[in-house]
Amino acid sequence: MAQDDPSGDDSADTSTELAELRTDLAEDRNIMALERTFAGWMRTAFAAIGIGLGFKALFGAFDPPWLARAIATMFILAGGWLAITAQRRACHTMAKLDAHRFEAVSAPNFRVLAYAVATGAAILTAGLWILNDGNLAP
Repeated sequence: MAQDDPSGDDSADTSTELAELRTDLAEDRNIMALERTFAGWMRTAFAAIGIGLGFKALFGAFDPPWLARAIATMFILAGGWLAITAQRRACHTMAKLDAHRFEAVSAPNFRVLAYAVATGAAILTAGLWILNDGNLAP
């Protein structure tokens, strides 16, 4: 076809423009993949917290009694750590990329969600150790 003919100057300009467009779109896809990956890590963090709660609920009458709390605490704190780690990786990667065709999620949104999950995990862990059958421990 005539537009595919590499003999004219216009084809070099068009080819360069198309290459830049493909690069821009690839960068946009990378940003969307980063957002999906962050969501996956957050789901994993929530799953770890849920496993910790489930373990405590299922094996609350463990002997010694502190063992179920200790195992649940490991899972809950791992969930908080996963959230913070995911946020740091996402922000580090997002700083390297530029959105072209769409508006990417801003880094403060990653931070707010991650620190809210980590704070919730810390409060849950404190409640796990401070509360005893719904009453404050002696």
